[in-house]
Amino acid sequence: MSTKTILDDSSLAFLETYLNNPSPTGHESNNQKTWMEYLKPYVDTFITDTYGTAVGIINPDAPYKVVIEGHADEISWYVKYITEEGFIHVVRNGGSDHMIAPSKRVHIHTKKGIVEGVFGWPAIHIRNRAGKEESPKIETNFIDLGCDSKAEVEALGVHVGCVITYPDTFTILNNNRFVCRAIDNRMGGFMIAQVARLLKENNKALPFGLYIVNAVQEEVGLRGAEMITQTIKPNVAIVTDVCHDSNTPMVDKNIEGDNKIGRGPVVGYAPAIQNNLRELIEETAEYNNIPFQRNAMSRVTGTDTDAFAYSNGGVASALISLPLRYMHTTVEMVHRDDVENTIKLIYETLLKIENNETFSYFK
Repeated sequence: MSTKTILDDSSLAFLETYLNNPSPTGHESNNQKTWMEYLKPYVDTFITDTYGTAVGIINPDAPYKVVIEGHADEISWYVKYITEEGFIHVVRNGGSDHMIAPSKRVHIHTKKGIVEGVFGWPAIHIRNRAGKEESPKIETNFIDLGCDSKAEVEALGVHVGCVITYPDTFTILNNNRFVCRAIDNRMGGFMIAQVARLLKENNKALPFGLYIVNAVQEEVGLRGAEMITQTIKPNVAIVTDVCHDSNTPMVDKNIEGDNKIGRGPVVGYAPAIQNNLRELIEETAEYNNIPFQRNAMSRVTGTDTDAFAYSNGGVASALISLPLRYMHTTVEMVHRDDVENTIKLIYETLLKIENNETFSYFK
């Protein structure tokens, strides 16, 4: 299978739509519908749960169950407090970066529709008049809707608890760098959907049930994965997320390791990673000449891998990450080749997994 067949015009059109649609943590359901509509021709059925995790299933009656997973949610903000003068103070919904907020445009989601605004910030000329220049922090982040009072803000439908997202959209730099907000980790949802598509288009019959999981609420503690793994009770889970490219300025490789966009997907090492499954993934990459990198992650992976691994008495789990620049900003960047090779690696690994394989260390 040539990787050049993976990212065609149709799949890239879906990727652009899927990335551009907002999917803030706790409010993922609308974009989950977009994802399921795309996946529908490639699966036998779907399940969803109370909080919005969506799962496409191939061979739903098979007793042995394999999960491939990404998470659907993106970091965002909540309206926390509206001043009498009509300014809005915020609180994080996930790991939103207070440093990048000043001067960013925002969308506030209300029952009346989107209300546009901006994160305000004092001009450079006046920030240090008192002899000390203020740096951005949560307490100084505020949104201006162009209103003169709290009553005017509320008349627009804005209230405490409304969720706030950035409107930045998908673009491609230099033909091969995909740039957008929320690549962490809607690119994962995109990639697992492409795996399902390839299985269908290549007429590959799997001997087990395949559960293509797009989980919610990863950004606030792996909550969607934690819930859905109790429902599915899988035997195996291959999770895809993002990790840091450490080859840009201001990043210490002694701390972050040495991973770079364009050099291939990153295979994770951590206690939650089941070593026999990881070795199968690496052997598959080597056999198929798929470039890959490695990353060691100490006690936890910090991804949905941890939720799957430690559920249901232990689930053989592994992590394949996409190297990413500028995580939790509106200009997250990945390499097209890495996206293609991650899809190919997951696809080829699924073809190597034998029905009822335990991955036991004690055979």
